[in-house]
Amino acid sequence: MATRIAILGSTGSIGCNALGVIGHLGLPYRATAISGNCNGQKLLEQARFCRPAAVGFGQDSVDASLRDAFRSTESQLYFGSSGLCEMVSRDDVDQVLAAIVGAAGLAPVIAAVKAGKRIALANKESLVIAGSLLIPEARKRNVQIVPVDSEHSAVFQAMQSGKRSEIKRVILTASGGPFRTLPVEQIFHATVKDALNHPTWRMGNKVTIDSATMFNKALEIIEACWLFDLPPEKVEVLIHPESVIHSMVEFVDGSIIAQLSPPDMRTPIQYALTYPDRVEGISRRMDTAKAFALNFEPPDLQRFPSLRLAYWAAEQRGTAGAVLNAANETAVEAFLAGRMPFGMICETVEHTILRHKVMKHPKLDDLLEADRWARAAATEMVATA
Repeated sequence: MATRIAILGSTGSIGCNALGVIGHLGLPYRATAISGNCNGQKLLEQARFCRPAAVGFGQDSVDASLRDAFRSTESQLYFGSSGLCEMVSRDDVDQVLAAIVGAAGLAPVIAAVKAGKRIALANKESLVIAGSLLIPEARKRNVQIVPVDSEHSAVFQAMQSGKRSEIKRVILTASGGPFRTLPVEQIFHATVKDALNHPTWRMGNKVTIDSATMFNKALEIIEACWLFDLPPEKVEVLIHPESVIHSMVEFVDGSIIAQLSPPDMRTPIQYALTYPDRVEGISRRMDTAKAFALNFEPPDLQRFPSLRLAYWAAEQRGTAGAVLNAANETAVEAFLAGRMPFGMICETVEHTILRHKVMKHPKLDDLLEADRWARAAATEMVATA
């Protein structure tokens, strides 16, 4: 049986790796729809290579010359958020790999769930912002959501060893990023170059900065609560610099099940696409013939205050996640543009969420309004930096 896949965010790191995995898997796996945002030329190259039936653009319009260039692909073109929602609902799409970074990926993911498509989820913001809407909708329509993030994929795999009721806690591992051992007083004025120098993973700028602040782990805490139906107190974070153990699950009998592999996103991508089956992969393998060590340490909340903010948002639920995420996106953008120091990212997020009155049972419009408000509030603080 064919597995026809739509890749939202095909020009990013996850999307490019996904196309490589699909090429390795061969038939019956096929990318029938792809989408990108700013890198039109790369999207054109991908379209010429994999010949998808549909191509989506995050923008509402593109340059006429680029549009003309896509005519040779014979792909149907879709534009803007509404276009991506229409694209993922196509009859020739069975599964949607959601890899658009940030809040922009929310609407197409919800549309895919409503269309009954299986979701391979790499866009953690969809659950951080709208878990209260997305998870009930998926359950109502019997839509399966398989995580692509290496940490949540590891938890998902480890959970196969027991029942949900037998879980004592979930342990999300974190590399600690480039500032794991840097004195706290030096972190505040870290440069963009320093923050982008991740010791283990190669990712896009936004995700790499989130790793430096550990807001990536903060978002993953909230995501794990929604994805695995767990209270915040059952989700913990552990620093693991080698990034070999991607996460662990402890069961009530004291057994801890971990998933190990070299840091290579093609492993969780392939598992999400082929689940429940496992097939020969192209990811790097562990060389157990060589001695190696695995180290662990608890996170320093003074160094990484983002984790404290995440537990607050996970406990509050409602619009709290949307505000935290939007404020962080705004602050990261400002830092990358040189408009504020690194240390003000967390300060901006905390200042924003403290000003927000959480709505406990929001509708989609409420979440989008919370997102808009938080961006405006965070921008005000950035202006004073």
